[in-house]
Amino acid sequence: MSSTVAELLAQMTVEEKAALCSGADFWNTKAIGRLDIRPVRVSDGPHGLRAEDPSVPPPQSLPAVCFPAGCAAAAGFDTDLVEQMGRALGGEARSAGVDVLLGPAVNIKRSPLCGRNFEYYSEDPYLAGELAVAYIRGVQSRGVGTSIKHFAANNQEYRRLTCSSELDERTLREIYLPAFEAAVRRAKPWTVMCSYNRINGTHASENKHLLTDILRGEWGFEGAVVSDWGAVSDRVAGVRAGLDLEMPACPAHDRQIADAVRAGTLPESELDRAAGRVLELALRAAEHRADPPAEADLDADHDAAAAMAAQCAVLLKNRGVLPLGQDQRVAYIGGFAAAPRYQGGGSSHVNPWRVDSALDAARRRGRSVDYVEGFPADRDQREEAEFLRAVEAAESADAAVIFAGLPDSFESEGYDRRHLRLPEAQNNLIARIAAVQKNTVVVLHTGSPVECPWADDVGAVLCMYLGGEGVGRATDALLYGEADPSGRLPETWPLRLEDTPCYQDFPGNGRTAHYREGVYVGYRWYDARRMPVRWPFGHGLSYTGFVYRDAALSAPVLKEGGQVEVSVTVRNSGARFGHEVVQLYVAGPENAPDRPPQALRRFAKVALQPGAQTTVRFVLTARDLCVFDPEMGDWYADSGEYTIRIGHSSRNVPVALPLRYESLRRRPLTIDENATLGDLLRDERTAPVIRAMLARFGQRLGDPGAGPEATLQALDGTPLRAMVSFGGPEGAAALPGVLAALRGAVPPPAERG
Repeated sequence: MSSTVAELLAQMTVEEKAALCSGADFWNTKAIGRLDIRPVRVSDGPHGLRAEDPSVPPPQSLPAVCFPAGCAAAAGFDTDLVEQMGRALGGEARSAGVDVLLGPAVNIKRSPLCGRNFEYYSEDPYLAGELAVAYIRGVQSRGVGTSIKHFAANNQEYRRLTCSSELDERTLREIYLPAFEAAVRRAKPWTVMCSYNRINGTHASENKHLLTDILRGEWGFEGAVVSDWGAVSDRVAGVRAGLDLEMPACPAHDRQIADAVRAGTLPESELDRAAGRVLELALRAAEHRADPPAEADLDADHDAAAAMAAQCAVLLKNRGVLPLGQDQRVAYIGGFAAAPRYQGGGSSHVNPWRVDSALDAARRRGRSVDYVEGFPADRDQREEAEFLRAVEAAESADAAVIFAGLPDSFESEGYDRRHLRLPEAQNNLIARIAAVQKNTVVVLHTGSPVECPWADDVGAVLCMYLGGEGVGRATDALLYGEADPSGRLPETWPLRLEDTPCYQDFPGNGRTAHYREGVYVGYRWYDARRMPVRWPFGHGLSYTGFVYRDAALSAPVLKEGGQVEVSVTVRNSGARFGHEVVQLYVAGPENAPDRPPQALRRFAKVALQPGAQTTVRFVLTARDLCVFDPEMGDWYADSGEYTIRIGHSSRNVPVALPLRYESLRRRPLTIDENATLGDLLRDERTAPVIRAMLARFGQRLGDPGAGPEATLQALDGTPLRAMVSFGGPEGAAALPGVLAALRGAVPPPAERG
């Protein structure tokens, strides 16, 4: 706490301190005029400014540029692009007098059904964390704070204010917290927004383990913790746990805090801590507000948004249909061609500066395009005459481009999807057109995966996700080859809903949502089961090709505390300029227990002219090999042989490099009668003792007719006490000596250095 804040607190009454801990209204913190404490103004993001214009009754949002939503931005696999977006957003916020932009949203896409997935980045925590760091750095470079959200395990909209996310510590640490950790440690957001839900029975707004022990104690967060709007249950408990600012205004809760302090049930020092953090935020905002902002150039931001949308599009399939030729007669079919879906619904909904449609863009460029609505963009219905017009137009054209996707009502904040299907009117028309036109292209506008029963029948599929207000211009450039598709899927697209990791448990019974899939989220689940998918994590095609060669490690062994450099040369082997996303995955030792087959640990996007090549380098540390060990309360990797895998996607990995890891630590090993032979054999300290014991009693403990491998498997879970049952009197007599020898090899915890 700064001396200025301490001085201000000393002059404030208990009521004034309590008042600082909730908003003045929906978008502002409270001012204290006598002390010249000005309010902090916040505004929704994360992909566009949603600042209210008080001059227009009822209040409406100021026009702002709608950038690609989180689902699309993540598909860019490009931290520079996201940082550029952040800078533009920060500039618009400063110009509008906004101090804190409410974003980024980094919750993990546990299920493709979550209604708010369009705001979130990825199913992968590493990718989400890298993009969050870039976004925060971009926004805050303009003197505007961020509020990374929603902390934590907020992965559904169904009963989000009351439902409890039930998950173990390892799952929380490996999947649902790393994006927040990366952002807090490396980008230092001004605020962190706690989520609505409960975590293991405790509201996020009252969860000391999250808000204080982990966020501040482990990660060193120094900013203010703010509630999601209406997320507070017990305000006094929230102050104790580390919740500083409740939004929006809540005078009743202010009184509860003041009453608790006067009654002695809440120490005033804890109130000072919360109020002090809000004061620090107010002073920080005021300092930046003193510098007059530049006027935002919304036309320039619109152009930037369109360019970003082109880089975030994912070419999912192409049988040579794309790019289209300028001289081709093309039928554009579907309401999204004229009125694209470019953002999701709810608190992130932006009043756009202007919106480009693919149809308008094609006409401006003089393309030979005929338009038939075929099906409306905003509802699920089929009009037979329009259906037949679309089929006829497609059949008579050189190519047909069907603009499909989810209507606004299908995915939004506040509720979850019930299925993964497109409207039946769309599926039926796509199937019918594909039957009469081999050059059929499907352009998808969606915030999350959909089932694609026609995928094998069409010539190409281009996913624009929700690409922001410039999506139409971007789509036109991509269809005609004036831009190269360079996006990659930030989430797995399953063949069907029943294949998804939490199919049986999402969204729960309304009281609890059990995360029984544990760390097996997204590609970790599908890879562990070797399950076919429609399109894998990291997948995306280009109009050119790339080859990898000369992959190498700077050393064959990585020791704990050290690092190793990984290098690979990438060459553009095609005839067009293009971008490749180089993805690096780490695979653990073969048959490592309860460990996903691989995990993304690095990525890089490179731009190459035809025939050009570049060397991509990554640096790995022990943390990149680790999983979280709840017993140790820390990240840990066993010594052993790991594999560094480099490639185009999670399932297209042409490079595999062996890496030996040597740990300086060992997992805790309890030596007693219930210690299993398998665990003792895997520890080099105790293995000699057990081998000697097996040489003496092995035939009694195992099956004399089985081979050595079968015997070891049978003995893997056998406890030492089995010596008494199967070793006979001699085994029972030998057990104390075996235990003594084992304890001599493994000192008790108090004796370890």
